[in-house]
Amino acid sequence: MNDLLLFFNEIWIARIPLLKGLGMTISISALAIIAGSILGIFVGLSLTYGNRLLRFFVRAYTDFVRGTPVLVLVLASFYILSTIGVDLSPFEAGVLALSVFCSSHIGEILRGALQAIPPGQTEAAKAIGLSFRQTFTSVLWPQALRQMLPTWVNTAAEMVKASTLLSVIGVAELLLRSQEIISRNFMSLQFYFFAGLLYFVINFSIEQLGKYVERKTTIPS
Repeated sequence: MNDLLLFFNEIWIARIPLLKGLGMTISISALAIIAGSILGIFVGLSLTYGNRLLRFFVRAYTDFVRGTPVLVLVLASFYILSTIGVDLSPFEAGVLALSVFCSSHIGEILRGALQAIPPGQTEAAKAIGLSFRQTFTSVLWPQALRQMLPTWVNTAAEMVKASTLLSVIGVAELLLRSQEIISRNFMSLQFYFFAGLLYFVINFSIEQLGKYVERKTTIPS
């Protein structure tokens, strides 16, 4: 009982660093998911409808990024870009690395979803005079979104977990803040468990948001 009270007391003492770390994790993850999704839509469209040259370059980008560990992307965004005169803060470099990684996965997810739609629907849209933009927004995107939502949610959860890697370039996200607190009170088991619980809450919230959107986009039978 005394140990539990001591643990809660330490959480109260460290509440500000923990909240800052939690806020940093949520901010980085949200920005990476949004930017990665926007770029991923371009990647998916290019892989599906681009000409041969565009498909070649986007395919090379996608395969290279997907085959590269996230930690390498993080280090490259922070250290290699600075050697060519692009100085990014640890926060900016972390968001860039996670966004690039997220875009390659979203692009592949969208490509698979679009290719699963029968081509007759695109031909029918052309037959009634719809432009490509109208065909995509009114016919293809709603169907693709329903198919890719579960995998999209998984990718978003992966971005939250990958944000822990940003501690290597000094981003004070939740894990690094927890390690700093542990170095002071040596309550490693308790604070790692507490950090894991907070990560679970973030990912559970993303999952519930995905299920809500899935329910809203489901076509009633």
